[in-house]
Amino acid sequence: MPDAQQLAQQILDAVGGSANIADVENCMTRLRVEVVSDSSVALEDLKATDGVMAAIAAGSNLQIVLGPGLVDRVADGLEALRAAALAAAAGESGASPEELAARGASIKAAARSRSDGHTMRAVRKISAIFIPLIPALIACGLIAGINGILTNLGWVPGVTPFLGVLSSGFLSLLAVFVGMNAAKEFGGTPILGGAVGGIIVAAGVANVTVFGETLAPGQGGVLGALAGGILAAYVERFMRRVTPDVIALIVVPTVTVLVAGSITLGVLMSVAGVVSVAIGTAATWLLANGGAFAGFVLGGLFLPLVMTGMHQGLIPIHTTLIDQTGWTVLLPVLAMGGAGQIGACIALWVRFRSNASLVRTIRGALPAGFLGVGEPLIYGVTLPLGRPFITACIGGAFGGGVVGLFDQLGHSVGAIAIGASDLSLLPLLNGSSGYGWALLGYGSGLIVAYVVGFVATLLFGVSDSVRADLEEKSAAPAGRGTETTARTSPRGPVPPSTSCRSPSPDDRTSD
Repeated sequence: MPDAQQLAQQILDAVGGSANIADVENCMTRLRVEVVSDSSVALEDLKATDGVMAAIAAGSNLQIVLGPGLVDRVADGLEALRAAALAAAAGESGASPEELAARGASIKAAARSRSDGHTMRAVRKISAIFIPLIPALIACGLIAGINGILTNLGWVPGVTPFLGVLSSGFLSLLAVFVGMNAAKEFGGTPILGGAVGGIIVAAGVANVTVFGETLAPGQGGVLGALAGGILAAYVERFMRRVTPDVIALIVVPTVTVLVAGSITLGVLMSVAGVVSVAIGTAATWLLANGGAFAGFVLGGLFLPLVMTGMHQGLIPIHTTLIDQTGWTVLLPVLAMGGAGQIGACIALWVRFRSNASLVRTIRGALPAGFLGVGEPLIYGVTLPLGRPFITACIGGAFGGGVVGLFDQLGHSVGAIAIGASDLSLLPLLNGSSGYGWALLGYGSGLIVAYVVGFVATLLFGVSDSVRADLEEKSAAPAGRGTETTARTSPRGPVPPSTSCRSPSPDDRTSD
């Protein structure tokens, strides 16, 4: 296992040092680094770093694929190195740490404005609110899935109520956590956002009538909590500007909860409730009527969404569907994109099995792919080679069509929690006809996506130029070519840049 601190130092050196970093974020597998100047980044050195599965530059934004677990430790190490450099710079320049931090914030804002459009900024905000919740959603969802299977089988009846409490505690208070994270992300105090979000799930809501309608606990769900938490942040920020310091401790939180809570209770819960019902109705209608065609389109488009990070914007929709119906019918369809990519990568393994570097890369990334983490395969294999990314999408489209067909036939396939896909989604399945039909529909889609992704890639997935390049590397004598450049890491080896290069238009479209 690579030493996370050492890897963080190597990444820091490759991107031009702490002075060239405007911001660092990470998701489950990727380290996102905003740089001040992309000309100072040694991209090839970064790709050659042991432990880095892939590195992609898009202007001032670097996407560094490290794999689950390791990425968290490296992100922490990189932040620690930046903090140490900041302190050292403060001592050398005579500037205070606060002044240097202000300069850094200015640099960060400038980098963001260059690289992000309005849509991506919105997605980043949504991601920052919901991504921290995913581990708990996965854990509670898996426990609920196991509990459901045990209940259906009639096993260990005394254990199922125990597991039911473990799985439902977090989910019953999800609005509180969403409110906290929303307030934090928009510059407010998290606990005040949680106080406003808690209003939505409070039992006393049943005694409140608004516009002639009696509210119900939980009405509006995560969308109401999201809006309430954001509103609380804006109210709090305004009150801090206008309130004298001597009374701020009492006045600011009181007015924040009073104003934001009243608007949430009187307006946002009703509006968000209507929107939530509309989302559930629309998604159910889409797959019940569009069926195979809708599933085909959704399954085929998911990998490009993952590639851009925009799939994080779907989290509130999934969560709303689970809140409305008990499961999300979209996630099993979208998960087919990852299955198509697995089939595509296995085809590349079979077709170029004598290319040691490519095979090691695929072999190292496939286990994560089967568990629903597809980014190492996207950035390490299919996207750099060009056409395999497209054939993977085709496999995902056919798999999504199969799942959509089950929905159209009245046997909806849903997931009771988010954060998992591919094989790891199996315990989380449910639907209108129960677990058995959901398993059959999802399993059938997986098989079709694997097979179609495999066959399409085997037949059409590699252009002549890339095929010649890969075969040349396969034929390289020992001591040269891929044998000397292949690098192995615990997350899987990294192919040399010549065998997994950035795709050209010809790689994607030529015969």
